Amino acid sequence: MPPKKKGEAPKAPALIGRVGTSLSCGIVGLPNVGKSTFFNVLTKSQASAENFPFCTIDPNESRVPVPDERYDFLVDFFKPASKVPAFLHVTDIAGLVKGAHEGKGLGNAFLSHIKAVDGIYHVVRTFEDDDITHVEGEVDPVRDLEIIKEELRLKDIEFLESRITDLEKKVKRGGDKKSQPEFDALAKIGKCLNEEKMWIRTKEWSSFEIEVLNKHMFITSKPVIYLVNLSERNYLRKKNKWLGKIKEWVDKNDPGALIIPFSAGFELTYFNMDEDEQKKYLEEHKTTSNLNKIIVNGFKALQLEYFFTSGADEVKAWPIQKGTKAPQAAGKIHTDFEKGFIMAEVMKFVDFKELGSEGAVKSAGKYRQQGRNYVVEDGDMILFKFNAGAGLSDKKKK
Repeated sequence: MPPKKKGEAPKAPALIGRVGTSLSCGIVGLPNVGKSTFFNVLTKSQASAENFPFCTIDPNESRVPVPDERYDFLVDFFKPASKVPAFLHVTDIAGLVKGAHEGKGLGNAFLSHIKAVDGIYHVVRTFEDDDITHVEGEVDPVRDLEIIKEELRLKDIEFLESRITDLEKKVKRGGDKKSQPEFDALAKIGKCLNEEKMWIRTKEWSSFEIEVLNKHMFITSKPVIYLVNLSERNYLRKKNKWLGKIKEWVDKNDPGALIIPFSAGFELTYFNMDEDEQKKYLEEHKTTSNLNKIIVNGFKALQLEYFFTSGADEVKAWPIQKGTKAPQAAGKIHTDFEKGFIMAEVMKFVDFKELGSEGAVKSAGKYRQQGRNYVVEDGDMILFKFNAGAGLSDKKKK
């Protein structure tokens, strides 16, 4: 029997951003900071990485599997016929330059590409290289951070002013009272951008204000991970004169944001080695690649997680947004699973790994039957039961 209802579960907090699981992170920065080299290694593709501004005009899009030891364990345990990890969608966006919000350097096209993604990998350059020109003349990542921050903020202001002008006509001239709350919310957003000169994401917003933000999809409402591109030598030494200054800037302008030092040069060298060479290289230099950390945190920044379905036929990670309840998670597998939802039979991965089998988890009393108010947790192993419909069986495990 399905578990009895215990009343409504608390409503999940509103999230800033698009609703969905096919979300993407865009790689953003000035020209020649290592974006395309990073993209090439990250996605094992061959996007142009030439040494001149705007060599990437149309955004390169790809997807990369999200590394997860839990998924690897399940694949090794079940040895399934089919295995499907979670994927992170990544877009390589051409370099922005100062004045891009006014259209300089093909700025308008690039900014529209940034608006289309859901999260930002902001790449900043700290390495000196006479063969790789810097669009601003000399290397100064703090200045570069400020340029990108200002260009995206000014583009949001430009977009916001057009929306406020439209609503003002309705509210103040047309007497449209229904539009007043949205107008007030946009005015508050305008204060953040214009007077406080801060990104939208750095402020606290009410549930209604988040609805307004999600309606208009402002660039500066997107989550950002700062990727500090070091020279291969500095990465191996774990030292660079700019790291402290970059952290100071981020703490002031984007408190709590994640900073990940990496080296596109190191990753390219590492990528081109065979497996034995890679192992020897890492041991010799007492270091590791940061790509997995970058991918995992990019996925998390989009407010995504996943549950597992597993067996001899297939092991699959199913991406969902944080706060997703069991029926909606079931609907990711098939819409009929959501419509006819009865219960979710849930095992925690840690219990399965520790105890060694589904039967052992049941014997230990850790196999749970959850109802429609259950909020799925990252890494749950789930079997959904549902009322048969549209010719489907009454119990299915993918």
